[in-house]
Amino acid sequence: MADKPITAVIIDDHAVVTVGVRYWCAAADPPIELIDADGRLINVWTGPGGGADVVIFDLQLQGEQQEFTELHRLVDSGRRVVVYSQDSHNATAVRCVQLGALAYVTKREGPEHLVGAVRAAAQGLSYTPPVLGGALVADEDPNRPRLAPQEIAALRAWFASSSKRLAAGMLGISVKTVDTYIERARIRYASVGRPASTKSDLVARALEDNLITLEELNNHPRG
Repeated sequence: MADKPITAVIIDDHAVVTVGVRYWCAAADPPIELIDADGRLINVWTGPGGGADVVIFDLQLQGEQQEFTELHRLVDSGRRVVVYSQDSHNATAVRCVQLGALAYVTKREGPEHLVGAVRAAAQGLSYTPPVLGGALVADEDPNRPRLAPQEIAALRAWFASSSKRLAAGMLGISVKTVDTYIERARIRYASVGRPASTKSDLVARALEDNLITLEELNNHPRG
C-alpha cells in the first residue's frame, strides 16, 4: 500500500554509525524504518532484515574479495543495495556500481545523500551523490562508454533472466523502462565504436568491461 514505510536493513560493524543512520532515518519525512543487522550478514538474509526494501551495506566488513562477493550475492538475489563506506576511492565506487549497487555513498557525505539514496533504491532507482558522480566522470577510458548505474543494472538483470519482463520484475520497474535503459547502453557502445546490436553482443561488451562475470552468466539462463 502507498502508505507503507520504506524499510532498510543496515549491516555495519560500528555501532555509532548505526545509531547515527537510525537517527537520520527516523528524522526523514516520511520516516524510514531501519533494521539493525548487528554486524552479522546472516541477519540481512533472514528475519526482518531479509524482507527489507533496501540493504545499506558497509563495504569494510571483511576482506576486499569477500566484500565484493557479498555485494554480488545481494544484487544477484534481487536485493536493492546502497553501499555505505569510508572508502572514497573512485575505483571502488565504480566497481560497486558495475556490480549492481544502486548507489555508493561515503561516510563523509551527509544524511541527505544517504536518505536520498535509500529512497531511490526502494523504487529500484539509482542515486548519484557527489563522490560517485566524481568517480563516474573520472572513469575516462576512451574505449569504454560511461553507462549510467541504472543502465548497468538493467543489463545485468536482463542477462540474469530469460526476458525483459523478468528483468523488469527483478528491478521493480516497467518493461518499457528496461527497454529504454538497454537502448541507451547500445547507443553509448556504438558511440565509442563498439556496436552491440544483439543481446549476445551486449553480453560480450559487458564481459569485456567487467560488468558481469562468466560465472554469473553460467549460473543464469539467457534468452
